[in-house]
Amino acid sequence: MTKSEQIMELEHHYGAHNYHPLPVVLAKGEGAFVWDVEGKRYFDFLSAYSAVNQGHCHPKIVNALIEQAKTMTLTSRAFFNDCLGPYEKFVTEYFGFDKVLPMNTGAEADETALKLIRKWAYMKKGVAENQAKIIVCNDNFHGRTISIISMSTDPDAYTGFGPYTPGFIKIPYNDIPALEKALEDPTVAGFLVEPIQGEAGVYVPDAGYLKKAFDLCKAKNVLFVADEVQTGIARTGKLLACDHEGVHPDILILGKALSGGVIPVSAVLANDEIMLCIKPGEHGSTFGGNPLAAKVAMAALQVVTDEKLAEKAEYLGNIFREEIRKIDSEMIELVRGKGLLNAIIIKPKNGKEAWDVCLKMAENGLLAKPTHGHIIRFAPPLIITEAQLREAVEIIKKSILAF
Repeated sequence: MTKSEQIMELEHHYGAHNYHPLPVVLAKGEGAFVWDVEGKRYFDFLSAYSAVNQGHCHPKIVNALIEQAKTMTLTSRAFFNDCLGPYEKFVTEYFGFDKVLPMNTGAEADETALKLIRKWAYMKKGVAENQAKIIVCNDNFHGRTISIISMSTDPDAYTGFGPYTPGFIKIPYNDIPALEKALEDPTVAGFLVEPIQGEAGVYVPDAGYLKKAFDLCKAKNVLFVADEVQTGIARTGKLLACDHEGVHPDILILGKALSGGVIPVSAVLANDEIMLCIKPGEHGSTFGGNPLAAKVAMAALQVVTDEKLAEKAEYLGNIFREEIRKIDSEMIELVRGKGLLNAIIIKPKNGKEAWDVCLKMAENGLLAKPTHGHIIRFAPPLIITEAQLREAVEIIKKSILAF
């Protein structure tokens, strides 16, 4: 057995079988590249589902981690620490909100937002206790916890995990009339939406959808809540995907690239009227807002600004889609995306599907992963250069044309 095979066998034998990874064992990452245990180099076109927007092991982010790790890593929120306050000031001013509630993972941040919406409904909107509803979209992906899978329409996500959490109204994505109808219910407190549905295959809604949805929510005194865990932090060509339509959400959910992929850091941002509905003892996290997270997140966001990563994503994303659309293959049914969050819809050919294309790309030195069987998502680190991007496009082209 090769070293890779030995390591994969260890995972198979001792780990839960809740993932189906590509057969590649990675040992090192730097910038836009990763290397396997045998030393082969690959372009990383998944970026840990957009967690490493700033590139693998960005020196400024890693140095922030190392320096703080030498001093203090965790206090819990039972006490103050000297890193959290400065981070809270930094991140709220960075995104334009009064307050932040720090958590660790994207799913935790989503759960936090759900609690905030409900608490606000009872304290501010006057909804009767235990009656608040939250509108969500079909084909959403907000995480894997029980409440979150309760609003999923993906059988793989929810089957066998009931009973489910009540209080969700599911409507089609990118459907303003459906939202209008759902908003007629006076017990609706929030509309939780991904500005672009990433896990659904980079489904970009019609231009104007977010703004219309936001305006409808305002008219009905309903909170507009944006899950930007995957689309935020410069990925789509703006700091936030909502910025494409000038929408400032009532509640903003962030994770993944908030730490540049160095440690789990997530955040929920809102203004005082919403955030101060939660009182001491009503929500928290042992690791949320720890000194390491605070220092790492500030460094990660500073890199986004200093290296103009949103502008880079916008510029390179246009090149990527233009070049991919030139590939003459029956397998490419559709190319879509925004910034450097893109997808190709693959039409099976001679029994070969998206998974086979990903295996061929890995063989040729580029890593990406299928979603929903027939869609390949392409999301390289935003620090990738134009020359590197064009080299990667040639690998994608060569791999698809091999079929």
